[in-house]
Amino acid sequence: MQLSEKCLAITGSVTLALDAKSKELKAQGKDVVGMGAGEPDFDTPAYIISAAKQAMDMGMTKYTPVAGTLSLRQAICDKLQKQNGLRYTPDQIVVSSGAKQSLFNTFSAILNPGDEVLIPSPCWVSYPEIVKMCGGVPVFVPTCEQNDFCPDPLAIEMAITPRTKAIVINSPNNPTGCVYPEALLRRIAELCVRHELFAVSDEIYELLIYGDQKHVSIASFGPQIQAQTIVINGVSKTYAMTGWRIGYTASDLTVAKAMTKFQSHSTSNPNSIAQYAAQIALSQENPDGKTMHDAFDARRKALCQGLNAIDGLSCLCPHGAFYIMLNISGLLGKRFEGTVIDGSMTLSDLLLEHELLAVVPGAGFMADHYVRLSYAVSMENIEKCLQRLSHFVSMLEG
Repeated sequence: MQLSEKCLAITGSVTLALDAKSKELKAQGKDVVGMGAGEPDFDTPAYIISAAKQAMDMGMTKYTPVAGTLSLRQAICDKLQKQNGLRYTPDQIVVSSGAKQSLFNTFSAILNPGDEVLIPSPCWVSYPEIVKMCGGVPVFVPTCEQNDFCPDPLAIEMAITPRTKAIVINSPNNPTGCVYPEALLRRIAELCVRHELFAVSDEIYELLIYGDQKHVSIASFGPQIQAQTIVINGVSKTYAMTGWRIGYTASDLTVAKAMTKFQSHSTSNPNSIAQYAAQIALSQENPDGKTMHDAFDARRKALCQGLNAIDGLSCLCPHGAFYIMLNISGLLGKRFEGTVIDGSMTLSDLLLEHELLAVVPGAGFMADHYVRLSYAVSMENIEKCLQRLSHFVSMLEG
């Protein structure tokens, strides 16, 4: 009795594994400070919750079309036109049970066995695993902190082979918080058009941008690149709706039809009540949006300032999302009670065990000299995090 080789080849999520371990300690009554959160710590806005209740009262509890209700798909088209300058029709939109399923649909629709997908790294832990599950081969294009973790177009072009099918674009980025400049996106778009590649553009953090940065969708640079782009988005981050599980794609009609067929045999339609709530979320002004954005901005600044004040640690102040990649190179080789810090996994384990501080090891993001911290947490927890990190570093030897 053998299990699937495909499933056995999947690497488990380090973020979920760490979260499980920290929750276990919390259940024991320990004061764990969790800095690994991948979701806003705000409640879903009241007007969206009211919409869900209204949906149930109106009897919206049945199956919907596989790709989502027409009214939600139209609301998504309106949003894309208004905010991104992109014209789509409802039949080009596929609504799914979260942006992660949208990515799974995407790669299932476009990949054949052995097709390569370029992924700038550090990268979100699920990109390479989803590509592998869909029969593809992830090819990492390393970025560097000195370049704000933005990919070098020349490095991207050098990684292209006859098997390359797509490139993943994630801006604002998880885990680095970088925002791709428009000039860089135009260079990538030119490469995609010239080499006939799909651009899989994950824009889930598009409204969580700080300072004078702005979000630009690669699909907005003309009809050819729009036809080759699959836009991934959803309501989880912007509207604090992570548990509602609504994501969507916007793409060429041929790709959309293929994804709809695939979804029809996997999950069928997404949750009907959550679809109506998402429709209302996208169709109205969010009164809580600025409050959440400004809170993240203040936390971002406080956390960056505090981290850079600790000997042996440093970080860039990110321009988007709600994550910081903390450079731990200055701690490598040092000892804590006889244990040598040889990478992000060891450091993360030590911090959780001895300081009750949960961070995400960078090894899961292809960046072992870093750990990821989320500032989607309270200012109180940010202060505790800085205190515990400082205490831990002061105890190191060597």
